[in-house]
Amino acid sequence: MQKRITILKANNKESKLLLESNEPINGLVPGEQILVDSDHYSFIYLMENQEDYTYVVLPEVFWPSLKAANEQEFPVCLSFEGEQIELTNFHDELEYVISNIKGNSNYGNEMVTKVEEIF
Repeated sequence: MQKRITILKANNKESKLLLESNEPINGLVPGEQILVDSDHYSFIYLMENQEDYTYVVLPEVFWPSLKAANEQEFPVCLSFEGEQIELTNFHDELEYVISNIKGNSNYGNEMVTKVEEIF
């Protein structure tokens, strides 16, 4: 079973977007891939460690922050108690996923509508 990290807050600091995690992030390595959870209106950034994948869940409430960081080309970082990991390839993956969702009813009409409204 994959571990899920919940984001508590998103803050723009020092020309980067910090996504504050609900638990430690040490040992995680960016998986450089974004998945879509259309049932829960979330994007999921994959992280890896030696044992398994970890899902960083990015629900709709954080999409405006992701959009702003993408437009300003700010790095997106996962943080926990001062430790930070940059989510590499984030912007390219986000743009790819968004372009696939727009106008594509395979993701569900409500997911498409929400993505089109924000992005």
